[in-house]
Amino acid sequence: MTAPPVRRRGRLTPLFFLSPYLLLFCLFVAVPAVYGLYISLHEWDYLLPGKPFVGLDNYAALFDPDSPVHDNFWTSMKATGVFTLGSVPPLVVLPLGVAMILNRRFPGRTFFRAVFFLPFVLGVAVIGVMWRILLDPNLGFVNHLFGLDIPWTTDLPWAWVSLIGITVWWTLGFNAVIYLAGLQDIPRELYDAASVDGAGAWQRFLHVTLPGLRPVAVFVTTVTILASANMFGQALLVTQGAPGIETRTAIMYIAQEGLVDYRMGSAAAMSYVLTLALIVVSVINFRIFRSRS
Repeated sequence: MTAPPVRRRGRLTPLFFLSPYLLLFCLFVAVPAVYGLYISLHEWDYLLPGKPFVGLDNYAALFDPDSPVHDNFWTSMKATGVFTLGSVPPLVVLPLGVAMILNRRFPGRTFFRAVFFLPFVLGVAVIGVMWRILLDPNLGFVNHLFGLDIPWTTDLPWAWVSLIGITVWWTLGFNAVIYLAGLQDIPRELYDAASVDGAGAWQRFLHVTLPGLRPVAVFVTTVTILASANMFGQALLVTQGAPGIETRTAIMYIAQEGLVDYRMGSAAAMSYVLTLALIVVSVINFRIFRSRS
């Protein structure tokens, strides 16, 4: 006997449940991505009726040293790289330590979990304005409290120290919660077996905790890299790109190019170059973790 044919309604049921997500994905991701690619191939000023097709000229200008956008764009990409390299390691390592502490049983554990996560609830506008006031070189509370005279927001390397420190303080709690969820999924029996075999705390961490957290670590590292590479609000509100344009990130320059100078085609090309760079970094990240599996 042959199996009865699957009813059409049964085949369409998964699509029915996926349709809200697919609709939103197409509306807010796929369509804007394709439209942005179309804009990048044009000399696009949305205040003017004519938007001539220029092909790959906007992309070529980014790699032409004589182009007016070349130096500014790659300076902003360098700033993005500096911030990413400075913020990702502490945002991957420190939350793991916090999560391991918060995973232990002690009085007030729930309260401290909330305290570490609380800054992440605040919006970037609140964080930026608050720290801009606290770190003001002339009237800031930090310099006044410790009797310092440090240009936290107007000179290097202090501007980078400020931006990285603010970001770590702000987003550490989110990564810690992700790690905490991963730690609670590691079977307790593995730790008991390691202890029976004579493994100390460091050996249990190396051979039980880290392997058990590998998928979580991949997620945390990748998301942190992407978030750091798209940093915008902190630099805009705290340092405003100072000193000069040293802390003006790629997203800041893309926004200025498109929304202030009305060169949307050039800005779209920059955004796709940045996207391609992030794709390459993400693939390398996944390959590194896979090679250690």
